[in-house]
Parts: sequence; C-alpha cells; structure tokens
Amino acid sequence: MKNEPALSSFTLTFAINYGDVTITASVTASVTSFISFSTQSVYSLMARTREALLLLLDVSPSMHSVLPDVEKLCSRLIQKKLIYGKNHEVGVILFGTEETENELTKEVGGYEHVKVLQDIKVVDGHLVQSLKHLPQGTCAGDFLDAIVVGVDMLIKKYGETYKGKKHLCLITDALCPLKDPDVGTKEDQVSTIARQMVAFGLRMKNIVVRASLSGEPHMRVIIENDNLLNIFSKKSSAKTLFVDSTTSLRGARKTRDISPVTIFRGDLELSEKMKIKVWVYKKTGEEKFPTLKKYSDKAPSTDKFATHEVKVDYEYKSVEDPSKVVPPEQRIKGYRYGPQVVPISSAEWEAVKFKPEKSVKLLGFTDASNILRHYYMKDVNLFIAEPGNSRATVAVSALARAMKEMNKVAIVRCVWRQGQQSVVVGVLTPNVSEKINIPDSFYFNVLPFAEDVREFQFPSFSKFPVSWQPNEQQQEAADNLVKMLDLAPSGKGEILQPELTPNPALERFYHHLELKSEHQDAAPPPLDDSLKKITEPDPTLLAESQSAIDAFCGQFVIKENPKLKKSTRRFLREKPSGSDEPNGDGSVSDAQAVNSMESKPVVTVDKIGDLTPIQDFEAMMSRRDCPDWVDKAIEDMKNKIFGLLENSNEGINYPKAVELLVALRKGCILEQEPKQFNDVLEKVCKICRKRNFSTFFDFLMSKKLSLISKSEAVDSDITDDEAGSFIVKSQPKHED
Repeated sequence: MKNEPALSSFTLTFAINYGDVTITASVTASVTSFISFSTQSVYSLMARTREALLLLLDVSPSMHSVLPDVEKLCSRLIQKKLIYGKNHEVGVILFGTEETENELTKEVGGYEHVKVLQDIKVVDGHLVQSLKHLPQGTCAGDFLDAIVVGVDMLIKKYGETYKGKKHLCLITDALCPLKDPDVGTKEDQVSTIARQMVAFGLRMKNIVVRASLSGEPHMRVIIENDNLLNIFSKKSSAKTLFVDSTTSLRGARKTRDISPVTIFRGDLELSEKMKIKVWVYKKTGEEKFPTLKKYSDKAPSTDKFATHEVKVDYEYKSVEDPSKVVPPEQRIKGYRYGPQVVPISSAEWEAVKFKPEKSVKLLGFTDASNILRHYYMKDVNLFIAEPGNSRATVAVSALARAMKEMNKVAIVRCVWRQGQQSVVVGVLTPNVSEKINIPDSFYFNVLPFAEDVREFQFPSFSKFPVSWQPNEQQQEAADNLVKMLDLAPSGKGEILQPELTPNPALERFYHHLELKSEHQDAAPPPLDDSLKKITEPDPTLLAESQSAIDAFCGQFVIKENPKLKKSTRRFLREKPSGSDEPNGDGSVSDAQAVNSMESKPVVTVDKIGDLTPIQDFEAMMSRRDCPDWVDKAIEDMKNKIFGLLENSNEGINYPKAVELLVALRKGCILEQEPKQFNDVLEKVCKICRKRNFSTFFDFLMSKKLSLISKSEAVDSDITDDEAGSFIVKSQPKHED
C-alpha cells in the first residue's frame, strides 16, 4: 500500500447566494495553525470562566470575637463556588498565627506568623470543613506581610498569561502595628506592591472589621493602617470596606460574583445631530433561589454513570378522538378572549409583533422632585461612556454635572436589542464621581406605564365621627413611635445597609443544602444570631426607645375587635356605623345584606329556580369550585328579570322584578362586577321607555335603585364612563 503524503494545509471555500449573484471566497491555512488556533480558543474560553481567589484571614487575638462569623462567611463562599463555579481555585492564608509556614520565609526569610492553610487548588468539600474550624492566633497580625505572600503565590502559579480572574480577599481589623521595612518607608512598600498587582492583573478587596474593640487601641496605628489601605485603593484595583457589626461582615463579601455583561452598546440620542456612544450594564439584580431539577431514583445503585435526570415529554390529543395524537405541524396556539379561544398561527403572530429598532432616545428633562423613589421598577442599570472614547467620556461627564447642578433628570426611551418586543421608558439620574480615576455616569431606573400603576385608596380619618378621631396627644405619640422605628437615627449610620445585609432566606437555604449533602434527612437549621438581627427587632434599639412605646400604649385603649368580612369592611369604610350622615345609596344596609349573604351556608345550586330565585342566586354566587359560577348566576338572574318584565300582566310581576334587581345589585357589588349590573339597569330602563311601563318606574323610585358608583366599587376596574350615581326620579315619556 502506497504511503500518501501528510496533509500540511487545506483550503476552505465559501459560497453565498445573493439573488442571481454568487459570491465565493477561499481561505488557505495550515493544519498545524488551525489546530493551534482552535485549541487556544477553547482554552481561552475556559480560562475566562475560571477564577483564582486567595483568602487572607486575620486570626490574631483582636479578631477572636468575630472569627465565628468569618468562618461562616468563608465556608458559605466555598459552598457557593461548589454549586456555581466548580472549576474555580481557592487558597487560604492565615496571619497572626504562632507558627510560620510559607515559601517566602524559606526563600528570603522574614514574613513571620504567616501560614498557608491551603495552597491554591480547585474547590472541594474538604476546604469547607477546614474553614469551619480556624485556629486562634496568639501573635499580632501584619496584613502587609500576608498581602506580599499572597501576591507572590498568585504570580508564581499563574504569571501574566492566565486569562481568568485573580483576586485577593483580606479580612482583618487592621489594629496591629506593622513592621518597618528594611529599605524605604511603608508607603513606598505599599506602592511597590500595588504596581506589581496592576502589572499581573490582580484585584483585592479589603474588609476591615471594627465591630468590637478590646481596649483602646492606639489611634496612630489605626490612622496609619487605614492610610496604607487607602494607597492600595488609589494605585491598584483594590477596594476597602469598613464594617461595624457581624451582620455587615456576613454581607460584605459577595458569595457569588457575576461578571458584568453589557445589555446595550450604541448611541444615546439626545437629538438627530447629537449622539453619545454609551455602554449599559446591569448595576443590581435580584439573587433568586437556584433552580432545583427533578431527580430520579430509578437508576440502579451500581450504575456509577447514571445522571438521574428526569425527562418530561408531552402529547397533545384531539378532543374528538382522545386516542389520536396531534403531530406538531397540526397544532396551533389559542388565546382566551373572554369565554372564547381564538386560534392564532405563528405566521399571524409574527406579522402583528411590534419590532422596534434598537435605540436609546432622549424624550426630555424634568425636575428630580417629579420622579419619586417609589416609581422605580425592576433592577438598576448603569450608563457609562464607551471605554476608550475620550469624547464620549467628556460628553457624559458634562451632561451629568449639568443635570446635577440644575437638579434635573432625563426621561429616555430604550430598546436594548434589535427586534425586542418590549419598549422601556425610564429615568437617567446623574452619578457624579468623587474619584479622579472613575468617570461620571448615569443610573437608569425603569418607570411604570399607566397599566403598571396601582393606586390604593385609603379612607381618611375625617370620615369618622369626632369621637373616633385621634387627639393631639395621640397623634404626637404615634409620630414618636414612627420616628423610633427609624433604622438610621440621627448622628448614627444606617443599621441595616442594603449593600451589607445578606438575604437570611438564601443564607439558611444554602446552609440547609450543605447539611443535606452530609445527612440526607437533616432538618432545616435555625437562624444564627447574626441573621436574627435582620429578621427580628433589635433589642438595643427597643430598649433605648421603650419610653416612646410606653407613651403610645398609654394613649390608646385596646379592645377586642370582632373579625369582619372583607366586603363588609369595604362598605363600612365609606360610611361608619353610628354616623349621622344620610344613608345616601344605602351602603350600610347593602353591607349588612351582603354580610348576611356571606354568613349563610353554601348550598350546591346549579340554576336559579322560580320558587326561591334570590336564595338560589346567592348560593350560586357563593360557589368557589369554579370561577364560571359567578358569571352564570348573573346571566341567569338577568334572564329571570327580563322574563318577568316580558310576561308581566298588568304589572303583577313588577315587585318581584325589582326584588331581583336589588339582589343582583348587591351580588355584583360583592363580586366586583359593577358593569354587568349597570348594563342590566340601563337595558331595563330602555325597555320601560319603549313600552311605557310607568308603574314599574314607580317601584324603582320607591327602592331608590341606582347604578353602582365608582365609590362603591373601590377595588374594581370600573371607570367614570361605566359608573353612574343617578337615581330614577321621573317617569319617562313614551318613545315610538
């Protein structure tokens, strides 16, 4: 057999048909370069999703009181990585320990009381257990030595070619004095370390715990250490965060880092001739519970490669022939429109879809006072100038500072992607930076459309009798109670800062998940003390404000209030019992009647009979086994009323028809169906005008029967055009 020559290169030919024209292109490449390029692309993609994290933990005596919370924070961090980042690598360095164990000490000497608890390696369950039992050190902790050891470990392991993220996380109280360097000052040493961090792409987050201080540390040491940490923040990609409680410590380090991804890159169109290149990032996002998948235990226990996945398949069968399966090409989507189902094909759906152009356009400016905080919806986005574009940076900065000076905000219309169905209208709030190396930007919040606004109408105290209204002493006591509940008292910082407060539900969930991984039948764990401060009132705050609580309780007499039905409260809040106001539309009597309807036992009735139509109507309205019973009861009552009017001999059925109308009105108010009753009453009036039923109008006048007004249907969607408040007062003239 003849040996064929090895393939050293190949040619790829592409052909694109564009109408009657065919465009061809050829690319010649060597096999070696192609394989090398493909391999580098795969490894580059994998590396970008990896992260190397080095924890620098202070275990010196001054940190012993907060070490339990440091253990919980770090162990929860590793648990999250086991779920969301199995390929991440983590190392742990302790400083302030009695023993010394690191490579720099062996190589150059020094760096005492710094111990490498674990080298940088892929996360596993053993690291979680190691972080749950941190040793308590006996020596002073020099965080600068720990940073040098950590930077040296990251540089030796990854160098400059590593494409993933390289982070250091320092947790200390920065209360111990640092050793003087052999050459130069401490500031020079910090600057040198910062330059090395920038050169190798290292980032660092410093969490300084000042929760409880044992004794009075020397202020000179605190000021000096804080100044050194500030140099790191200025000359490298480092951030320093000060926390003053164990709860803030638990929320200081985000246990799950999400890389920012732009949701829009394009022009911020101020006008047709003025556009600014901007990028839009998601600034905040809700962290939800992880999606739990179905697990199958049907696989044999001996099968080590079983995935235990559950796959769900759906079959669509014909209504006429349940045994016949309808194939996908014969299916069509249907949408409910009232009681009907309207079929709409995919082609029709695509034809009617709204497909706006990708853009961010300015609609106008307004005073910041016109946009209230509770208007904001969804998450916050961040508008920044296009990186590397100096003209865009200057334009964004000029616009932001001018808006800040004039106290203005901008209203913009946004379509993030081409062909996106939804259009967002929001507000741009200027974010003027106080740091030289951080440019100005805008915060973006989504504003609600008219359909998104929910207005809740609350009755005023002025509607109640004078004896029910609070006096000046009671009002003052209530005001003091509300002020006492403020979590940001004057002269102090906010107790539960949102950016430093963890979600207790998620913390408990992940803790329970860890316990179940060890013991399948583990019970949900209780909340620890740090998380209880979030879900329970602060005892210290309550003790300081006990006088305001006692004053409030002393101003009011507490009595047991019988439970009222929702509908009864809705009627009574319009006109309280005991008021001297006229009855008006009879809302109180209606409330009493409705209350009697609710208190009656539910009887299974399928239709309205001739013997007890009102009782049958009430029974059908009370059924909750299917939502269609309300509409059926109202429809049957309509037919019963019209039947009585049509078959009335000399007005003998008029009183019965009016009674049914009264019952229908009460039922429609109860079930929030005002439009259906108003339509029936208007139709009855038209029939009376057409046939000159003057006697029937006399019955209506005696009952003062009116349309259901908007004030009576507080929770309904009735409009002013649909509602009415007139009462039949005059006999209509006959119309031909």
